[in-house]
Amino acid sequence: MKAVVHAEVPGIAGVTYRDMEEDQPKAGEVKIRLKTAGLNHRDLFVLTRHKPSDPPLIVGSDGAGVVEKVGEGVTGIQVGDEVIVNPGLGWRKNSEAPPAGFEIIGLPDHGTFAEKIVIPAENAVPKPEYLSWEEAGVLSLAALTAYRVLFTRGKVTPGMKVLIPGIGSGVATFLLQFAKAAGAVVYVTSRSREKAAKALEMGADKAIDSNEDWQQALGDEKMDLVIECVGAATFNKSLEQLRPGGTIVTFGASAGDEVNINLRTFFYGQFNLLGSTMGSAEEFSEMLKFIESYKIKPVVDTVYPLSKFKQAFKRMEEAEQLGKIGFSIH
Repeated sequence: MKAVVHAEVPGIAGVTYRDMEEDQPKAGEVKIRLKTAGLNHRDLFVLTRHKPSDPPLIVGSDGAGVVEKVGEGVTGIQVGDEVIVNPGLGWRKNSEAPPAGFEIIGLPDHGTFAEKIVIPAENAVPKPEYLSWEEAGVLSLAALTAYRVLFTRGKVTPGMKVLIPGIGSGVATFLLQFAKAAGAVVYVTSRSREKAAKALEMGADKAIDSNEDWQQALGDEKMDLVIECVGAATFNKSLEQLRPGGTIVTFGASAGDEVNINLRTFFYGQFNLLGSTMGSAEEFSEMLKFIESYKIKPVVDTVYPLSKFKQAFKRMEEAEQLGKIGFSIH
């Protein structure tokens, strides 16, 4: 089968589109013939985390397709079922943090940028019927991340003021859609006028230029909740927008991992700082019910043939996308 594989050389230089041997499902597993897959920032980070000395690795965490074969002892799933992949392995029930041994599909095990994948049967979840294959293939990782950030960690409620710096990524667009569906007042920032305009179309209450004075642009309005995924470039500006006792949830750091903060300002402000990563299978199920009840669809930026992975990776590296980048496979 054809697949996007990382081997031998660190980074994107080590990625090729090549033939790989198909795996067969063992007991408790299913084999899926993938129709679409979705690109995430994680897939770019994997290219440095996966060592050249390790065996070749098929990249990718998100995907959707049709069950082709079921392993021994699998019940409730049969050949021909249309499914999406839940990328989280070994995190079943909601908990304060992932259990020991939690992994994400695409490292250390093979991922979804291939014609076929073998995964635990519990990670093959019925595809929401109202979603197209392109939408279903890009859904899981970003939507689950956004759901946990907003509801489990951020405890969003109707009327809450929420700030999302750096609108553009798949998670950020889901955050906007989910927060609006939950009845929040949502503000976003972007360096791109086009992305800011799109965010307003999607329901954002205000979109401001990331480079301007946020305090002035927001009219000294303070936020109940700020969702931070940009990192060093925006963290302190985000903190300045919090009301006393407000909460900031962080789940990524695309513009730098290390941040200096003024502790005195922080504790006098009675602020809450929370981390979040992905989510449990229980939250995945809740997220699917939530999007089905509001008929929320992923914002799909561009869909490439799998063989054109380099263009897709480049688009994400340069932060040109608004929403999700996908791959068509079959």
